[in-house]
Amino acid sequence: MEILMTTLRSVTLAITGGIAAYKCCELVRGLKKAGIDVHVAMTEHAAAFVGPITFEALTGHPVALTEWAPGPQGSMPHIELNRSNDLLIVMPATANIIAKAAHGIADDLVSTMIAARRQPVLFVPAMNRFMWENPANLRNVEQLRRDGALFAGPACGFQACGDVGAGRMVEPSEVLDLLPGLLAPKSLSGRRVVITAGPTFEPIDDVRGITNKSSGLQGYEIARASRDAGADVTLVSGPVHLPTPFGVKRVDVTTAAEMLASVEEALKANGADVFIGVAAVADWRIATAVSGKMKKTDGRPPELRFEENPDILRTVGTRSDVKLKVGFAAEAENLEAYARGKCISKHADLIVGNLARTAIGSPDNCVLLVTPESAEAFGPASKREVALKIVSRIASMLNSQTSLIQNHAD
Repeated sequence: MEILMTTLRSVTLAITGGIAAYKCCELVRGLKKAGIDVHVAMTEHAAAFVGPITFEALTGHPVALTEWAPGPQGSMPHIELNRSNDLLIVMPATANIIAKAAHGIADDLVSTMIAARRQPVLFVPAMNRFMWENPANLRNVEQLRRDGALFAGPACGFQACGDVGAGRMVEPSEVLDLLPGLLAPKSLSGRRVVITAGPTFEPIDDVRGITNKSSGLQGYEIARASRDAGADVTLVSGPVHLPTPFGVKRVDVTTAAEMLASVEEALKANGADVFIGVAAVADWRIATAVSGKMKKTDGRPPELRFEENPDILRTVGTRSDVKLKVGFAAEAENLEAYARGKCISKHADLIVGNLARTAIGSPDNCVLLVTPESAEAFGPASKREVALKIVSRIASMLNSQTSLIQNHAD
């Protein structure tokens, strides 16, 4: 899994005693693959689930097990390990270690490391659902959040004890997905963002249809970047083969009509500060799709009657409750002129133009950020970097709107 780590060079992983401890091996491998130096500290109970030698082999460093054993960290590993990393990850985070951290208890290596840290700490909880729902545990989690601690999860699902519910540890892949933006500026904090991504598919019959080429990758990266900037993100996705970004609400649709209905439902249910239409929506659909499979008839091609699909960006563009509307335009030529015309005709605030022949199916993109008054080129760059640029521009435009409103009020 390729992830962009712009702020993390070294991480300390503190493993506590839960059955999910074995999944830390996958996290370490993912961090190492991303070029991050990893040190591991373990509680006595954690070492009963997974042997320290496993993590020594994966990290290339000795594992710290006690405050007292001399080693490369000297006689004060809880201090030295904290000095050498950008982030402390506590995974799995049991109810016990959460309680200790919330109350400042430092009676073993891991709890002492948490108490002595100066860098951010990420807790990845794992416990039985009744332990998670215990009022004392929830108070401890809330206290840690107020103290600035970060949390990933827990998830709901099947647990080792046989119960089903909240408390299951999120997967290492989800933690890795979250890390690139963990320390990013929260320029969209408190904002609600609705994004469309991927293609739509308009059926001709039960086995055939028309669609646009789109991997959905750019839209999914914008969803990640918006989440990393602190936004509450709803992603309305056409049919793609991509995992849901951690912490993003995903709604799957097939047709353009379904996509519009889901966008309007998201706007109605929660409202939105920003709409970003990245999806490659089919312009037309078959007027009457055939039930079953259309048969050949004496070698004559079938006659298909098309009707126009709803224009999602234009529909949202007429809404006054959405503060910022962003669309995409893929063209083969005259990109700036077409994008500016689309920006004006569809009542959008920003159109992201790209050349269709280079963007579709590629991990990279080269875009033109077009408003009615200006155009700014960006790229070529990875779609992750393009997403970060777009989100930064959106945050700047929202701030300008807020300043303008305040100036008028004054």
